[in-house]
Amino acid sequence: MRSAPRRRDEDLGPLVLLLLVGTCVASVTESSDYSDAEVLPDSFPSAPAEPLPEFLLEPEDAFIVKNRPVQLRCRASPATQIYFKCNGEWVNQNDHVTRESLDQMTGLVVREVEVSVSRTQVEELFGLEDYWCQCVAWSSAGTTKSTRAYVRIAYLRKNFEQEPLGREVRLEQEVLLQCRPPEGMPAAEVDWLKNEDVIDPSQDSNFLITIDHDLIIKQARLLDTANYTCVARNVVARRRSSTATLIVYVDGGWTEWAKWSACGTECTHWRSRECQAPQPLNGGKHCSGSMMESKNCTEGLCARNKKVSIEHASHPAGPTMGVAVYTGLVVALLLSVILLLCVGVLAYRRRCRHLHGDITDSSSALTAAFHPGNYKPPRQDHSHPLHSSAPPDLTATAGTFRGPLFSLQQSVNDSPHKIPMTTSPLLDPLPTLKIKVYNASTLSSMELPADMCSSDGEILSLKSVGTVGSKRDYHSPSLSREPGLSTSATLGNLGGRLTIPNTGVSLLVPPGTIPQGKFYEMYLIISKWDKTTLPSEGSQTVLSPVVSCGPSGMLLNRPVVLTLPHCAQLDTPTPDWTLTLKTQTHQGAWEEVLTVGEESLSSPCYLQLEEECCHVLMEQLGTYGLVGQSCPPQPACKRLQLALFAPRAPCLSLDYSLRIYCIQDTPHALKEVLDLERSLGGVLLEDPKPLFFKDSYHNLRLSIHDIPHTHWRSKLLAKYQEIPFYHIWSGSQRPLYCTFSLERSSLAVSQLACKICVRQVEGEGQIFQLHTDIQETLPPHSPLPSGGSCLPSSQVGPYAFRLPSAIRQKICNSLDAPSARGCDWRLLARSLGFDRYLNYFATKPSPTGVLLDLWEACHQGDADLVSLATALEEMGKSEVLVVMTTDGDC
Repeated sequence: MRSAPRRRDEDLGPLVLLLLVGTCVASVTESSDYSDAEVLPDSFPSAPAEPLPEFLLEPEDAFIVKNRPVQLRCRASPATQIYFKCNGEWVNQNDHVTRESLDQMTGLVVREVEVSVSRTQVEELFGLEDYWCQCVAWSSAGTTKSTRAYVRIAYLRKNFEQEPLGREVRLEQEVLLQCRPPEGMPAAEVDWLKNEDVIDPSQDSNFLITIDHDLIIKQARLLDTANYTCVARNVVARRRSSTATLIVYVDGGWTEWAKWSACGTECTHWRSRECQAPQPLNGGKHCSGSMMESKNCTEGLCARNKKVSIEHASHPAGPTMGVAVYTGLVVALLLSVILLLCVGVLAYRRRCRHLHGDITDSSSALTAAFHPGNYKPPRQDHSHPLHSSAPPDLTATAGTFRGPLFSLQQSVNDSPHKIPMTTSPLLDPLPTLKIKVYNASTLSSMELPADMCSSDGEILSLKSVGTVGSKRDYHSPSLSREPGLSTSATLGNLGGRLTIPNTGVSLLVPPGTIPQGKFYEMYLIISKWDKTTLPSEGSQTVLSPVVSCGPSGMLLNRPVVLTLPHCAQLDTPTPDWTLTLKTQTHQGAWEEVLTVGEESLSSPCYLQLEEECCHVLMEQLGTYGLVGQSCPPQPACKRLQLALFAPRAPCLSLDYSLRIYCIQDTPHALKEVLDLERSLGGVLLEDPKPLFFKDSYHNLRLSIHDIPHTHWRSKLLAKYQEIPFYHIWSGSQRPLYCTFSLERSSLAVSQLACKICVRQVEGEGQIFQLHTDIQETLPPHSPLPSGGSCLPSSQVGPYAFRLPSAIRQKICNSLDAPSARGCDWRLLARSLGFDRYLNYFATKPSPTGVLLDLWEACHQGDADLVSLATALEEMGKSEVLVVMTTDGDC
């Protein structure tokens, strides 16, 4: 853009020409008049003013490749002088190469100048601004400045930030190959090679290269089986990623059955088929089922002939064969009779054992088969010898159903839910109840008939939580239930919520997740660090506890929401983390489920990330954990807690010790340390202090200072202690701590004052100011309350949800259908901050319902209906807001 004075001179140009023409005409006229009148004019017009310089060529941005200098040029007219100014300083006149010429059209002087900029000049520049130069041109009318041209050193790093990975995909499946080129200046351009040929999406519409340089194959074809390479290039270099091999496999399929063969001598005919439609290719699965099929071809008409032929064939054996047959029949009959007698005796003894109990009415008799796991039978005067060795009743369960049929929690004397006495045997099971306990260690279910589950009025709620069988375990034997690290509940179609108190871990099971009429014993377990393999590998770090939820293999009608606390520091302006959710297979190996920000339609989960926790929407129960690694160029930071502990009891010896723990900033990690120190007799001296631990490969250094040396001395030989970086970053050793051992000069010394400094080398740190009386019993110090600590371990049915089902259904009915104005579930997702990947919700039968499930999980501590009401109000859904105001309590 030229300056205003320059535009003003351009506007005067035509006027100057007009004056020149007028002057010439006037001269001719005056000449003719002079000859006649012989009179000279009083004055002659002056020469026109010279305009401001105008740049015909301005300097352009340039890159220094290796050590080759760059040339900057500019050209202006009219110009008496042109000089370069770089970074605010004039370039020496001797460093300019100047050329002059004359514009044949205007007759004005054109001046061109050129300077050279070297790599050394650019590297010697200090400051945040890049190296820049601009031209300044002079004329008699003034000066004009060109635009700035920036000179940068070109480079292209060697390592790709992300390289494509080989995959095996089925035919017509969508394929995503990711590539993040190396950092470079200028930014690298990316090409994709297929077997060393450049992929051109304009020539093959099945390929798509995204703005993030990822390659998408819309529908995998057999001809797409190839080696794919990502190539990054700029003016300085060309880099190739590792090659990813893509294999497109085809599962086999049957052809139609061939025609039946002719009827054979054995009264059968057969037909066959082949696994050729299509034929399995590239490792695809072979067809399941039989290749041949046979059946009777006479509809049983030749069965008699077959029997006669068998008799004739067996006749030569004579009486010996007949005796053997009859002997076998007699033995089988005797064994059957003995077996029936044994079953009858066992049934009789079982009935007698139950009749010896103190049965006060039919309610207690009918509920005898449904005692909770902690039930103790009544004391009997004449105990049967078999009672002490009787096996536990694996069909026993615990739960409460309010309705006319039965009650599993009321005592025997509670009359409202008793079943009236009938003439049927006392130990007959309830005719309308069927309980199934599967032998699989990971699955249990309890089914109710359809007529019993047809209305909410018959089963209003399921409050009580119990265990099906006093010694029954419903998960993998490798999952141990540690006290305070697990919870379980029997859930049905009404859903519920499992919470492990003081850990930040919970599982939300929305209504309708479990099929109607089924009940499952669901569990939630935090794995101990010493009893599980960690999901991190390479430079990854574990950011959350490893949590198992089950039973695995359970069929879910809609996603559940697993909430995990994490310790990633996320409040930086640029993303520093690459976060990945992993799951553990039955063989113990860890597999990636999804990477945040790289979701696709094939992603099985959705992860909603918050500052201190994440919520995972998933449809497959199992073992999960969150890991992360630094996202270049910035190193990521983990949130840690530093907890200082001392002996609670008075010190009776000369020795005294202090322990400082370095743990992840999650409620579960702090709870684990508090429980450990409580067992060791330690007490927390003050609230844990936060520390940001950077991925910088520097250790954590701990030191003690300002010890009163007249009364105390430190037993530490070195000036400080260090915890290696990798031990903290990987999360492989937990909990980590250092001990400072002190010795006082005499038993009369009771006061201790000192400082303990904890910091990462070349990083952040914290200081503990300690002043204590070691002769007193230290009171227990409760840390600051963590989120979710006041929640019960389990909530069942409608009690687990803040949003009433009627209001929830009306919101879904109002927002599920797409709106031309966009005022539908998508706008609700944006208002609630759940819009990072909307395609996940779009694939669900009720996107609004899944969004509300996620909202319930995010607000389990506060149940803030105001935020939901505000979002609906901003959307203009006043009719739903009225329902919430009248039916809810927002």
